[in-house]
Amino acid sequence: MRKLILKTFATVILILISGIPSLAMAQTAETYAVTITNLTRGQSFTPILVLSHLKNFAMFTAGSPPSTALSLLAEDGDVTPMSLVLQNSDEVFDIQNSEGLLGPGESTTINVMGDELYSRISAAAMLIPTNDAFFAIQGIKLPKGNKTRISTAIAYDAGSEPNDESCESIPGFTCGGEGASPNDGGEGFIHVHAGIHGINDLIASEQDWRNPVAKISIARVSGSNNDAKKTNKQSASK
Repeated sequence: MRKLILKTFATVILILISGIPSLAMAQTAETYAVTITNLTRGQSFTPILVLSHLKNFAMFTAGSPPSTALSLLAEDGDVTPMSLVLQNSDEVFDIQNSEGLLGPGESTTINVMGDELYSRISAAAMLIPTNDAFFAIQGIKLPKGNKTRISTAIAYDAGSEPNDESCESIPGFTCGGEGASPNDGGEGFIHVHAGIHGINDLIASEQDWRNPVAKISIARVSGSNNDAKKTNKQSASK
């Protein structure tokens, strides 16, 4: 919460420096409920990373090589390295994540704080069982008032590991293998995932998908700003 307070103070300073005559835009940060629904039939989502940030910030760029942090998220479902990277960025306001797996047809809600400056939401999580597939949305604008903003997310291939569909290199309850293998090669760039083909241990008829793979709903949590802060603090401490 200390970081959130400092960034809210920074928002006010930025507005003063920009010469905006009113502090109306420097409103107190509010909590937004980000609900993710798994639209696949045979894939689960690992813990889902959700963050609020500035307009032009992005965790990754499709067509470019993946960072080490993104590779670990996509191969092993580990959000810790990416969270550490994000915590060191002044362009990121709040970082939260869900717990456990999100199965087909299931939904989970993650509370995240944002304001008029840090007004965009991004989210990402690994699909298992896969080698290095992950879903992501980037830069979704926070809704105004009581409106709800709904978006969908496709599955990307991190390009950091060959899609051998072998349980030896796939983590999770289905395979139980070793996920993190950033030195194994792969396509070398982030791209739209081609799905499961059943070339080894995975079964295409059960675990393949068609995009989109997730639905994301964003709504402002009703109540006062103080109530919103309390709600988010309780969520982050779980």
